[in-house]
Amino acid sequence: MGLGNSFLLNLAMLVTVAYLANVLYKYWFTKTSRKINYILSVLLMIFSGWICMMFGFKLSDNVIFDLRFVPLLIATAVYSQPLTIMGIGFGIGLARFTFGITEAAAVGFLNLTILGIVCAAINIWMRRSDYRFVIKGLITILIVNAVNTFNIAVFGVIPFKQYMQEIMPVVLPLSVGLSIVFAMILRDFQLDRRRSLELKYANEQLQSQTKELQKAKTALEERAKQLALASHHKSEFLANMSHELRTPLNSIINLAQMISENYPEEESASADYGRIIYRSGQELLQIINDILDLSKVEAGRLEIVQEEVNVLELPQVLYLQFEQTARQKGLTFEISPAADLPATISSDPQRIGQILRNLLSNAFKFTDEGCVKLEIYRVKPDGEQAGKGEFIVFAVKDTGIGISRDKHMVIFEAFHQADGSISRKYGGTGLGLPISKHLACLLGGRIEVESEEGLGSSFMLYLPLSTQTPSQGSFSAEDQTMFAGWDVSG
Repeated sequence: MGLGNSFLLNLAMLVTVAYLANVLYKYWFTKTSRKINYILSVLLMIFSGWICMMFGFKLSDNVIFDLRFVPLLIATAVYSQPLTIMGIGFGIGLARFTFGITEAAAVGFLNLTILGIVCAAINIWMRRSDYRFVIKGLITILIVNAVNTFNIAVFGVIPFKQYMQEIMPVVLPLSVGLSIVFAMILRDFQLDRRRSLELKYANEQLQSQTKELQKAKTALEERAKQLALASHHKSEFLANMSHELRTPLNSIINLAQMISENYPEEESASADYGRIIYRSGQELLQIINDILDLSKVEAGRLEIVQEEVNVLELPQVLYLQFEQTARQKGLTFEISPAADLPATISSDPQRIGQILRNLLSNAFKFTDEGCVKLEIYRVKPDGEQAGKGEFIVFAVKDTGIGISRDKHMVIFEAFHQADGSISRKYGGTGLGLPISKHLACLLGGRIEVESEEGLGSSFMLYLPLSTQTPSQGSFSAEDQTMFAGWDVSG
C-alpha cells in the first residue's frame, strides 16, 4: 500500500472513530457523569492516534508514517485545559511503544510530547485571540504540521537529506490537506450535533411552555367561569331588587310632592324643600331604573314584548316630553318624519321609547345652542346587511359638543363617558347608551353614531320593518303638515 493510500485510510479510520464517538455521545455519554465523559473523551483521542499508527504506512519494520497528530489538532480546538492537551500528546506518544520498543518509537514518543506542548500553547493563544475560528484552525494546522516535519527531520531515524528530498515533499502536502479535510468533516459533525441539541432543547422548552400554557388556560377558564357566575349572581340580585328599591323611593317621592303642594304660601320654604326632595328622588329613581335595566339585560331577564307600534304616536309623545326642555335651554326642537313611513311596525313600544328618550336626553344635555332634531325615515341596507329587509331609522341629531372618533366605542360601555370631566360638568352615570345598545340588539336592530368633537352628534336607531298595517299605509299629507308645525324655537 502506498503512502497516499495509507494516509487516506488513516483519514477514513479517523472519520469512522468520530462517527462512532458521535453515536456513543448521543446514546450513552448523555447518561453518564460529566467527569466520566471527560475521561472517556481523552482516551478516545489517544485511541484515535493509535488507530492511525495501526493503519499507517510502514516505511520499514520500525518507521511508520501516519496522521497520529490529527487528534491533537482536534483536542486543541475542543478542550479548554492546556494540561489535558499535553496529556493527550503524551498518551499518543506512549501508544507508539505498543508497536515495539525501538529508536523510531522513542522518536515518535518525543515528537508527540513536543507536539502536545506546542498544541497546549496554541490552545492558550486561540482562547485569547479575536480571529475567526476558521483562521485560527488553519493557523493551528500549519503550525502543527510544520513542527511535526521539523521533529522528524531533526530527531528521526531517516537521514535528514533523504527525508527532506524524498519523503517530506509528499508527506507534508498530504498531511496538511487531509488534516484540513478531517477538520472540516469533524466541524460538520459538531455543527450537526449542536443543531440536534438545540432542536432537542427547543422541543423540551416548547413542551414545557405548552404544559404551562395549558395549565394557565385551564386556570383562566376556571376563573372566567367563576367571574361569569359571580357576574350572573350579581345581575340576578340587582334585578330582584327592583321592587325593594323602587317601593320606598316612590313613597319618598309621593310624600315630597304632597309637601310641595299642600304647604301654604307663608311656609313656602317647606314647599321648596319638598320640591327639592321630589326632584332628587326622581333623579335617583332614574339612576336606579338604569342600573336595574342593565342588570336585567346581563342576567338575560329583560323581556321584549312584540306588538303593533304606532309610528305616528312615538314622535307625539317625545315632543310633549322634551318641548319644555327645549324652551328652557333656548334650543330649536324639530321632528321630521319621512313621507313613506309605514303607519305601524311590530316591536316593543316601551323599549323603543326608552331608547329614544335616552338619545334625546343626551342630545339636550350636551347641546347649549343650536338645535336638536329627530328624523324618521326608512332605508334598504347594503353591503353585508343587504338582503335583511328594510329598516326604519330614528336619527337624533344635535349641534352640541360632539364626540371624538376614538371615543365612539367607549361611550357604549357601561359606566363610561367620552371624557371623565363630562360627568362632573353635565352629570349622569354613563348607563343610558349601553342600555340603549342592548335594547336595540334585543329588538333586532342596532345603534350607530356619527360625531366629531365640536361639530355635534348623530345617533341612529335602526329597527327592522317586519310588519306594516296595509289598511293604514303611510303618513297622509295632513300628518306631514302636523309634524311640520312641531318646531320649538328658543
